[in-house]
Amino acid sequence: MTDHKKVPKRISQTILNSLKGGVVPRIGLPYIAVGRKNEIEALLHDVDIIESGGASFRFIVGRYGSGKSFLIQTIRNYVMDKGFIVADADLSPERRLQGTRGQGLATYRELIGNLSTKTKPEGGALTLVLDRWISGVQTEAVGETGLEPGNPQLTKLVDQKIYAVTSAVSELVHGFEFARLLSLYYHAYVDGDDELKMKVVRWFRGEYALKREAKEALGINIIITDDDWYDYLKIFAVFFRMAGYAGMIIMIDELVNLYKIPNAITRQYNYEKLLTMYNDTLQGKARYLGIIMGATPQAIEDKRRGVYSYEALRSRLAEGKFSAPGARDLLAPVIHLEPLTPEEMLVLCEKLSDMHGDLYGYQKKLGTNDLADFIKLEYGRIGADQNITPREVIRDFIELLDLLYQNPAMDMASLLKSDEFTYTKSEAVSDRTDKNYVEFTI
Repeated sequence: MTDHKKVPKRISQTILNSLKGGVVPRIGLPYIAVGRKNEIEALLHDVDIIESGGASFRFIVGRYGSGKSFLIQTIRNYVMDKGFIVADADLSPERRLQGTRGQGLATYRELIGNLSTKTKPEGGALTLVLDRWISGVQTEAVGETGLEPGNPQLTKLVDQKIYAVTSAVSELVHGFEFARLLSLYYHAYVDGDDELKMKVVRWFRGEYALKREAKEALGINIIITDDDWYDYLKIFAVFFRMAGYAGMIIMIDELVNLYKIPNAITRQYNYEKLLTMYNDTLQGKARYLGIIMGATPQAIEDKRRGVYSYEALRSRLAEGKFSAPGARDLLAPVIHLEPLTPEEMLVLCEKLSDMHGDLYGYQKKLGTNDLADFIKLEYGRIGADQNITPREVIRDFIELLDLLYQNPAMDMASLLKSDEFTYTKSEAVSDRTDKNYVEFTI
């Protein structure tokens, strides 16, 4: 058996509970990462481009349970460690890229609410970032001049430094108002006016519904709307860079919710917005910004309702003649997740088995042969080559570990041969081949 790193119990508990529940844990991913080396390297290449002032856009495409969210989460943790600010959101019927009832703005609000940094990885980092920026500028000015806080000359120098940032931002579309709000926030910070600070933050979060409200509260006759919310993300990316971060990565999952929009015209408007975002990153209209979107194959490739139903996107994103499973072009905008191999799943099960034993304090009973038998059984079922996903294999395996721990007299071989296990597995496979399941069940 291979040596393994001792995983802290709190992290083990979170990982095993999350995986058994079919969701990706937010912490501890390096302990269970297997495979995906090429995909991760491709995405990390983008990170270098973003940090040097460029922009990137990637679709990560895989079936439900194929490891799409796991890959997105792994990249999220990595880029936060590298000093990026991350904003993530799942699309839903209420959150789209465009809508007649504020669904685009709802996505923006979710992204801004989930702003995360290395020191605040669970979201809600906007005020922290703004305060850190101002504090950093003041500290820098004190270091340059040796003057005490409160000295008028120091205040003037800090004003100049703040102005340098706001004037750079003001050159962008909608940047003038954004710069005025940054300046308002700075003066509220210096004056200790928490009420004004919160009004500015409310505006940044897109929480003013009427221009009149914003005018009364802040003297700004503009609000973030369903049509222009994405422009403000581009401004934020530049501002975050000037505030000392590496850049901004936006992660939007569950793109299948655009595919599910019943109205064809509404769908097309959403794909049009997607095209705008995609074009911006490729044409240099966005800087220090990375966009990663997660989708199922059908949500992308279906020519009737998917992203490829919008010809301008299909012509840009469709794979060339030479890409095929096993030899995908990972520099292309669409990254197709290949299934994990049985060998990779074996390594993952070994890691989970070690973790389970450490967490519950028992001597591990399962050898490599036991694990290989389990993997063979899972991959040997009818239709498994088309339908099996890491999520299902992992859930089955953790269930077996739990049962073996709670019933010391049992062994893996007898559990795998039990009628109940075989029956439920074959039933699950036949369910998974049902077309409706593949299309609409999460």
